[in-house]
Amino acid sequence: MGIADDAVEVRAQGWRTLAALHGMIEAELERALAASADLSVVEYTVLDALSRQDGWHMRMQQLARAAALSPSATTRLVNRLEDRALLTRILCADDRRGIYTELTTAGRALYERARPIHDETLERVLAEAEQQPELAPVVEALHGVALPVAAG
Repeated sequence: MGIADDAVEVRAQGWRTLAALHGMIEAELERALAASADLSVVEYTVLDALSRQDGWHMRMQQLARAAALSPSATTRLVNRLEDRALLTRILCADDRRGIYTELTTAGRALYERARPIHDETLERVLAEAEQQPELAPVVEALHGVALPVAAG
């Protein structure tokens, strides 16, 4: 095996480690959110993305990117959340083809109830993962990621 092959294997191992950590986190978040808030991880992700918007709305394409879903999967998810009265769709005033998605009062309340559960679960799983030698470097790297500073 040459140096180039070694580099490929190192990246592949890094990817496998990251995927393992992701799977571990997602499984625990799925369990905790379903049990306490009747939400899936992707539903929580949508509520979270919408809660971070000025005016609490996003175009459907933006929401699809935020949730890492295809446009059709996003539409199905939005339909389900709309049926539960957690969000609503609004036609864009200046572009009738554009549709915004916005949290309802019930959606915001559910998000506020689910957020501490999400955050506590994430913190707990990362602490557990940090105790596993194969996952510890990835967790440490996550801790080192700097948050962007808002322009003031």
